[in-house]
Amino acid sequence: MQGFMKRFLSRLSVAIPLIAGLAGTALCQQVLTWQQVKDRFEAANPSLQAGQIGIDESRAAEITARLRPNPNLGLTVDQINPFNGGPPHSAAGSLLTVAAVSYLHERQRKRELRFESAQKATGIAVSGQADLERTLLFTLRMAFVQTLQQKAILDLAKENLAYYDHVLDVNRERYKAGAIAQVDLDRLELQRVQYESDLQIAEESLETAKILLPFDFSREIAPPDEVRQEALDARPDLKAALQSVDKAKTDHRLAIANGSTDPIFGFDAGRNPPIDQYVGFSVNIPLRIFDRNQGEKKRAELDIERNEKLMQATRAQVFSDVDSAYATVTSTVTLLQPYKDRYLQQASRVRDTIAFSYEHGAASLLDFLNAQAGYRSVQVNYLNLVASYLDAANQLNLAVGREVLE
Repeated sequence: MQGFMKRFLSRLSVAIPLIAGLAGTALCQQVLTWQQVKDRFEAANPSLQAGQIGIDESRAAEITARLRPNPNLGLTVDQINPFNGGPPHSAAGSLLTVAAVSYLHERQRKRELRFESAQKATGIAVSGQADLERTLLFTLRMAFVQTLQQKAILDLAKENLAYYDHVLDVNRERYKAGAIAQVDLDRLELQRVQYESDLQIAEESLETAKILLPFDFSREIAPPDEVRQEALDARPDLKAALQSVDKAKTDHRLAIANGSTDPIFGFDAGRNPPIDQYVGFSVNIPLRIFDRNQGEKKRAELDIERNEKLMQATRAQVFSDVDSAYATVTSTVTLLQPYKDRYLQQASRVRDTIAFSYEHGAASLLDFLNAQAGYRSVQVNYLNLVASYLDAANQLNLAVGREVLE
């Protein structure tokens, strides 16, 4: 499935410029929002399409479960005597004709329970489809986070290269004026290779379509108890587990009902010489000497207990997923706050100050290169931490079952 997602994103990157070109805007690549790519992915993913077909099949099974028994019609013609030896007045003088209709009456709401069980099976299928979509969108969003990270790193690489080129231009003028030696200028120009390499790697990593999603973090996180309750309300796998328990109880009632006997009511009318016409009624009741449904009732009873245990395990897993993801998010935010509040500004201030001092001969070349490397390191660390936050937020959304963090 991960391979499909990569192909999907790759096709988007190819298709979008082509569409733009046909519209006369080939130079402007379309910027996709998360919702747009999400909608395209849901429309194209074969696993989701197969799951929807499974839901439709389950709904078709509801129709079958609700069907009523058909009545039976029987026609009988007996005592036809076309040969000699019969009554002298007619060859069909003693003809017996009978028309009979019978109907199986299902007791103890068997049909209603079958239909209810089929409906609950559909509900479980719908919840399973939602859980499949939840996990697939988690993987898709992970790919988006990686794309955002590479886009941010590309922008940083461009900014660093542009800044360094400006510094090089200044120092070339200083070299012409005799303010610095040839070896210092050579060292500065050789250092540019690192920034060119950063830019090349970032461009190669960014091969998907442009996306519109903030590459930032939020300091506001709901309390853990609130997040837990949202997970209990939203997780489709937990909902499916609860629905499975409910369906098992319905199936147990159906198993008990299937153990009851169903009478067959009959009505017949005919001609039976010397009686001209007659009408009759009948009731057939199977004798329930042996209970042939004991095993099914016991199995259905055990299935209730099994599904209750599975539901408890799923509930515990929900809490574990939420707590783990929540801890990761809060830990990452704790690491990001000092970067946002101090480190980014300090790194930029140090770089600019040392660069200014170096240009005016008040700082050494080593100080300048160290300041450049320190700025780059702080910026890259910050971008990696933001990516870690977005991954953790995506993990928390997966654990909750809905987007609690954008």
